[in-house]
Parts: sequence; C-alpha cells; structure tokens
Amino acid sequence: MFGFLVFFILIFIVVFIIAFALKNKEKGGEDVVRHLYTYLVLFATLMMVIGGGVSIFMATADLVSPSGYYQSFTEYKQMNIHEKIEGSKKEISEEELRTNYELYLKEEKARQKNQAINQIIKSLGFIVIPLPVFLYFNKLRRQYVE
Repeated sequence: MFGFLVFFILIFIVVFIIAFALKNKEKGGEDVVRHLYTYLVLFATLMMVIGGGVSIFMATADLVSPSGYYQSFTEYKQMNIHEKIEGSKKEISEEELRTNYELYLKEEKARQKNQAINQIIKSLGFIVIPLPVFLYFNKLRRQYVE
C-alpha cells in the first residue's frame, strides 16, 4: 500500500513538472521535458541493471551453496511407512530406504542448482536488455550538456 502511494506521488510530481514545462515553452520548457524524460529513462534502466546484478549475485550464491533444508531421514522413513499403509507396497529394507534417501538428497541439490542457473540466465536479461538503452540515453544526455 505504501509503495502505491509513493508511486502515485512520483507520477503526480512528474506530470506537474511536464505541465509546467509545456506551459512555459518560450522559456525552454521543451528542453526541460526532454531532460526530464532522459533522466527518467536513465534512472529506470539503471535500476533494472542494478536489480539484475543483485539477482545474479543471489543466484550465484544459491548455486555455490544451495539451501540447507532437506527432509530428514526419519521424516523420509515416516513418509514411506504411511505410503505403505495407504497403498499395498512391498516391505522396503532399511538399507534400500537409506539408499533412496541419499538419492533424494542428490536430486534435491541438483534441482536447486538447476534453479539457480535458470535464475542467473533470467537475471542476465535485466542487464543485457536495458544496458544498451541506458548507454544510448547517456550519450544523448552528454549531447544536451555540451
């Protein structure tokens, strides 16, 4: 709720500045609008690039050190006991159950690493796509200043 309020206040301020600038065209109002638009695009694209960088860092941390929560062997064993009661499964030995549990742990780690790689690839989009726009508008900004 607070975020929406801040968003609408910022939109109101931008609209007010644009209206004021257009009203004063003879005093360089169009330049104000052009500069405002350029700085807004620079800000938005910069925030996207920074957000993508943070997301890549977090996904890399997940890739290097996946989350530590896994189902304990006791919980895994209890789950299999309940499955045996509900369905007519054959009796599984303790060794087979332990082997299946360790396979479950390996698969869970692999799944988390795959999700981290997928997140890195998605986050690259937040850098690769807005970065050329940022560079282009930064070049325009420099031309306005000169």
